[in-house]
Amino acid sequence: MAETCRFTAELWRSGEPPEGWHFVTLDEAASEAVRERPRPPRGFGSVRVEVTIGSTTWRTSVFPDSGSGRYVLPVKQKVRQAEDLLQGDPLDIRLTILE
Repeated sequence: MAETCRFTAELWRSGEPPEGWHFVTLDEAASEAVRERPRPPRGFGSVRVEVTIGSTTWRTSVFPDSGSGRYVLPVKQKVRQAEDLLQGDPLDIRLTILE
């Protein structure tokens, strides 16, 4: 059964503009929910999720971040453009763990 988490997180960029990757860091409760789900092993410890920000929904993966102990969610350019998102914006996120 899929588990859904809701949280707010700030959009941040890794790398040099304009091609840098953009991410949000899952809050502790969402990261814990991801950690607790049994799942098949995947590359880089990734976990498949469905995400909704604003009116945009897409499927992607979250990845563990060894520095924070939480998971990070990449936010692709198509989503940022559709929702008019900029680095530093607080995002209301609905994340459903698919595995």
